Amino acid sequence: MSDAGRAGAPTAAAIATADALTGFTREVFVSAGMSDGHAAIVADVLVWASLRGVDSHGVARIPMYVRLIDDGDMNLTPSITVRTETVASVFFDADRAAGPIAMTTATHAAVRKARDAGIGMALVRATTHTAALGYYTLMAAHEGMAAISVSASTPFMAYHGTRVAGVSTNPISIAVPGGERGPVVLDMSTGVVARGRLVQASKAGQPIPAGWALDRNGNPTTDPREALVLLPQGGPKGSGLSLMIELITSLVASNPIIAEALEGTDEGGRHRQNGLVLAIDLRRYGDPLAFRAQVDRLIAALKALPLAPGVVEVLVPGERGGRTYGERSAGGVPVPPGIMEELRVVADRFRVPMFRSTR
Repeated sequence: MSDAGRAGAPTAAAIATADALTGFTREVFVSAGMSDGHAAIVADVLVWASLRGVDSHGVARIPMYVRLIDDGDMNLTPSITVRTETVASVFFDADRAAGPIAMTTATHAAVRKARDAGIGMALVRATTHTAALGYYTLMAAHEGMAAISVSASTPFMAYHGTRVAGVSTNPISIAVPGGERGPVVLDMSTGVVARGRLVQASKAGQPIPAGWALDRNGNPTTDPREALVLLPQGGPKGSGLSLMIELITSLVASNPIIAEALEGTDEGGRHRQNGLVLAIDLRRYGDPLAFRAQVDRLIAALKALPLAPGVVEVLVPGERGGRTYGERSAGGVPVPPGIMEELRVVADRFRVPMFRSTR
């Protein structure tokens, strides 16, 4: 970054290469006490999200991860253990590992089980922020699997019909291999937006659209600094889906999150998450090449449909992110000034050289 950038003169985002962001992120977490291997995984997952334009789950999360370490919620040297294992499933206790560590471990296990049994499930208990779930379902898709992943977290979204936080914006991702177009991946929050989008708007001082959030009094707001409670996607649909993700992950893993938080227990005040990855080996149920061809066929048919007024192109899940990935891989990742300053604080604390802007 230039001296002018350090003085705070420019307001434009810095531009960093993926390699620079990856190296910086890895060095931060190694300096914080992670092993080289774990730090490399965390860096890869966060930078992947930034490359795809999922900035709310990218390198902007580094300061949050540092806070989780400071609070004792993220374990830098976890002992991830198997609590239960069957022919088609594995149940891990993640020992408060960084989410990318726990979820990549789970994905590898789900894929391995699917190779043996046709379908494989990995359940994760007691991890931390799982990052962008699309990373893990795409991992499985690249192995020839169809995959589903969900994760459960603490409440900061209104349950439909209430005006306070009752559930989380629990995300879900689904991915399948594709043909010439590549895999198709859906990665969505059960909230109108992910919480990270709200945080980013607050840091940038930008108003948020009506219908995103409520303030501490339960009233609608467009001021991100006043926004406290996110609203669910599709009202009862989003909050219902979030609730079911809590039931099928946290309660199955015997690690309830929402009830503990709503009742105000000591455990309910801590950051923790649970996750699940399901993989399906397509070879067990048909010709994988035919499947990929049919994916392309369906996409082509959808894109050939008449467009609605004002629409210039039909997009399928993950297509916009894939294009952004290509653009940012070639031209660099924009890092807003507010995020740059937070990362600079982290860099100074751990005595890690700050990555340079290519702008």
